[in-house]
Amino acid sequence: MLRDATAVICDGAEIREIMARFYRELTVRRRTAHSERMNRALAVLTFGALLTLLIGVVASGESLPSLVLGAVFTALATAGFSWVRARNQLAWSLGYVAVQLPIAFVVFSLNAGVAATLLLVVLVSQCVRLRLPIAATAVVVGLVPFVHLGMSWGEGLREGLGILVAAVFAAIATELLQREQRARVELAEAHEQLRGYAAQAERLATVQERNRVARDIHDGLGHSLTVVQMQVKAARAVLPTDTAKADEVLAKAQNQAEAALAEVRRSVRTLREPRETPPLPDALQALAELTSAAGVTTSVAISGEQRPLPDETREALFRAAQEGLTNVRKHAQATRADVVLDYADTAVRLAIRDDGAGSASTPASGFGLVGLRERAEHLGGRLSVESAPGAGYTLSMEVPG
Repeated sequence: MLRDATAVICDGAEIREIMARFYRELTVRRRTAHSERMNRALAVLTFGALLTLLIGVVASGESLPSLVLGAVFTALATAGFSWVRARNQLAWSLGYVAVQLPIAFVVFSLNAGVAATLLLVVLVSQCVRLRLPIAATAVVVGLVPFVHLGMSWGEGLREGLGILVAAVFAAIATELLQREQRARVELAEAHEQLRGYAAQAERLATVQERNRVARDIHDGLGHSLTVVQMQVKAARAVLPTDTAKADEVLAKAQNQAEAALAEVRRSVRTLREPRETPPLPDALQALAELTSAAGVTTSVAISGEQRPLPDETREALFRAAQEGLTNVRKHAQATRADVVLDYADTAVRLAIRDDGAGSASTPASGFGLVGLRERAEHLGGRLSVESAPGAGYTLSMEVPG
């Protein structure tokens, strides 16, 4: 179960990397889509200006060169502008403006109409789209009114002020549109990141729940089945000579099996329904009686002032005692075990000691110890196992409480 959980974590890391790449690609596509829409809008405006020039030339015989220059401006404002913007280099951008601005001035001088004015407005918007320095854009906007230099002072001032306002409006409107589009993209990015974080939190919660269920199954069901196994062995050993004793032991095994079945049912229900739990000292005493009945005399000693403990703290200490006594019966070759519960000022300590054979090395792995360490670390505590040849084992857990 724990190996499966580790695999889920690895898979989750790969999934997060794939999702991150997807979000980056999606962001680039969105930005490109927004940019293309603005470029198309400016292209439509430019072609509209060219169409206006064409109508003027056909209908009233206005200057034909203005139409030719308008066509050149339009070609550069569409294909040329896209090429320059793709390069994203200041020198190319400034060169583009340096070419287009004189063309627009000449078109205006040949045909001072709405079409020429639209070309100048398009150029100002493109300056903002090219992200020229503010000073460079301001220079272009400031030069636009000078297309009216040939007019009288009063008329030139009136017309120049009008086209200046139009140029300033175009620059501000384009900048605001770009900011709004960037805000939309950033908001979409944040939304996608939140979705990714939510999915990551969900996966992490799933892994944590699987680990918790694995610990509960091992600590609950595993303990109960071990007790049943020991009691069945004891019953078989005395069955030929003492049937009454064998029946008593088998009755205890049956009770323990029923408890194990109830534990399985609670696990199937994902342990959602609250269940009544006895105080920790009473629960430890019941464990000691079961261990004594299995052939290892076990005592419980309690020190300090008893107090109620949070459910997680009580569960961790109870599972530590359960795992310790199970290991005593299975591996320690002991005749006696002691359970010591100490209520200190800021912590609660539990120790399980036996008089078994002990070992020069202490076990470092196993589902039981892994689960107990996880419980202790989750609560901000610690778990330790000590042993020496001929001195038995001591399993200790200390948690805040």
